Formats: sequence, structure tokens, C-alpha cells
Amino acid sequence: MSMTPRERFKRITSHQEADRVPVDMGSHVASIHRIAYARLRAHLHDDELVNGERILDRMVQNVVPDEKLLQRYGVDFRWIAPNWLNVTDVDKDKYRDMWGIVWQHMLDAYSVYASPLENATLEDLERYPWPDPYDPNLTRGLAERAKYLYENTDYVLVADAIKGGILTKALQIRGYTQMFADLVGNVAFAEALMDKLLWLYKEMWGTFLKAVGPYVQMVYFTDDIGGQSSMMISPDTFRTLLKPRLKSLIDHIKGLADVKFMYHTDGTVTPVIEDIIDMGVDVLNPIQTSALGMDTAVLKELYRGRLCFHGAIDVQQMLPFSSEAGVRYDVAKRLYDLGRGGGYILAPCHNIGSDVPPANIEALFAAAHEYGRYPLQLDHVLKEEDRRPPTAEQIQAQAVVQKSARRPRQRPG
Repeated sequence: MSMTPRERFKRITSHQEADRVPVDMGSHVASIHRIAYARLRAHLHDDELVNGERILDRMVQNVVPDEKLLQRYGVDFRWIAPNWLNVTDVDKDKYRDMWGIVWQHMLDAYSVYASPLENATLEDLERYPWPDPYDPNLTRGLAERAKYLYENTDYVLVADAIKGGILTKALQIRGYTQMFADLVGNVAFAEALMDKLLWLYKEMWGTFLKAVGPYVQMVYFTDDIGGQSSMMISPDTFRTLLKPRLKSLIDHIKGLADVKFMYHTDGTVTPVIEDIIDMGVDVLNPIQTSALGMDTAVLKELYRGRLCFHGAIDVQQMLPFSSEAGVRYDVAKRLYDLGRGGGYILAPCHNIGSDVPPANIEALFAAAHEYGRYPLQLDHVLKEEDRRPPTAEQIQAQAVVQKSARRPRQRPG
């Protein structure tokens, strides 16, 4: 029996099987690069698709996917993104965002060029011209759009992230090198900066959810803590300095609206997944399988019934460089590992980059619908070794990582 997207979402996030695994694309960190979109549009020979000139996130140069494309790919979600505010061009290759951070165009995206609080003192934090969290332009037009979609469609509606997060924004506005040094040697400043950002994000989310809270089923928050082969900060630092603030924000947001909370962090985060669950996270994104230790079979075995997974379709290596058959196989593997018993939403693990062939994008979504129907029947698709449960040694190794440094250290100073 076919379900609506909202019915499907409710069952999947309750760790039950539905009619099929939900499919997603379209957030500000899981859309499609404007170059890849132009190539896809040409590949499809469909002039009715909009040109992709409406940029969703200027930093990564992705686009707002056309509604016709979302329908073609059977996407269950529609994203409500807050408006970009107070963005000014510095020159033809640079812009300044509402936080005062200057971004430089490099290759096909933008990177941090200048961090305004790099040399700041504690006193400077009070004098800095922070964004106005009550600016009505942040949500201009969003309540009307969310209400329309809620009343006239069955899509799952998601409040997209207010860009950055407590750690991510601190790193960008202070400068990566200086902020990492502060977390060790100038903890008083690091905490003061993160507390200011925590307050701002709470107030901004209050403004945002006042507009869209009655209509959305999930909110999305991004705050990277993982790198390619290790965490960006130690598990101990995460537990001591960041986790309490993230939990406070999550509790605040869930007090404003009846929503699931999806937390985005790239990279390997295996040492702190138990902490992420403890913070009140319902859905973990993006499950970067190209990062060390992010084994989808092991993750499902350890957190089945306690944490939902979103993403897992690799955009670093698999989507750009696999054949169409390889893409289909990888989709089947992630469905098999993460989708059994519910608890999985299939999506690209980040933006579909400019190097991804259009045929592989087509293969991704075709396989998601072909293989993703419950009950999952993938024995004929996957090799025997890819259908074996994780070994006791694999699970034990992950458990050891999880138990390491469980007790937060005493704060220095």
C-alpha cells in the first residue's frame, strides 16, 4: 500500500518499515552544484527545467532544484531555507556575509578569506556588530510558502539550517587556527564566543520557527566536528565545551515546535555518536562513508532503533568516478545496511558536485526507487560478502572507540 511522504517519514523515523525508503535532495548542503545542474538539464533535453540560476548557497554554488526535477526523482522532502541577509560584494571574487566574514571565490566555490574576530579580545565581543536575530527579512515570505506546502501537498517539510553552527561559525569568524588554539589555551574566550553564538542561534531559530514551526516536521542544524580521518576536535573537548551548548540549543528548538531534529556533521564522528544521541538528535546526517570508520553496516548494528540515518550516498569518490552500475550497487549496499527495519532516509551525503556525470545522478535516484521498496529484497543484487552482518571484531572495535574518554576532563583555567 502506497504511503504519503509524511506517513512514510513518520514510520521511518519511528524505526519501522514503510512502503519504501524515503528519498531526499535539496538542502543547502545536499543540493546540486550549478555546473552539474546545467549538465543534467542538457542531458535530460528538458527545456521546462529552470536554468538553475537561483543559487541556494552562494558559498558552495549549488542551486534550488526545480520542482519538476524533484518530482522526477520522487523526492519526499521540500526544504524551507531562511533568507540570506546583509550579503555585500567586496569585489568580483569576494563577498562579505552577515557575520562579517569575507569569502573568496576559488575553483567552483568560495572559501574563508578573512575572519573579522581573528585578533579580538573578550571586550571586543560585546562591541562587535552581530546580526540582528529578530530581523523580519530572515523569514520574509517563508510562512506563506510553508503554509501552502503544508496544506496543498503531502511532502515532508524541513526548516533548513541557519548557516553554520556553534563550532563552525566560531571557526569561521575567529579563524580556524586561532579558534583551535583558543579551545586549548584561551578557553575563556572560546566559551564566551560560543555562548554568544548559542544565544544568537536560539533567537534566530525562535524567529524562524515562529514563521514556519506550525508547518514543518523536521529542522536541520549544521555544525561540523568531523574530518576525513579523525575528529576536528578531541572527543573530550567536544563533550566538555560543545556538547552542553548543542544540547541546550536542541532542547530550545524542540520546545518551540513539534519536530524531529537532524544534525549535520561531515567526516568521522564515531567516538561521539552516543553523545549525539544523548543531545536529543533524531537523525544524523550525512554519514560520510568515505571518512574513516563510517561503516554503514556497523553503524546500523550499534544504533538500530536509537538513531536514524540520512545520506550515505558518497559524493567524494563514488558518484563522480563510478560507472552507472557502480552507483546502483552502492545505493543497494546503503539500503541494505541502513534501511532494514526503518530508520534510513536515502540522500547524497553532500552537494552533488560539478564533477558528477548526469548519468550517475539518474542512476542514483532510479536505483533508490527500484531497490528501496519494503520488504527490501536485495539478495539478488548484492554479493554475499556485502550481505554479511558485521563481525564481532568490527563491532567490538567500534564499541571500544565509543567508550574511550567517556568522562569529560576538568576545564582548564
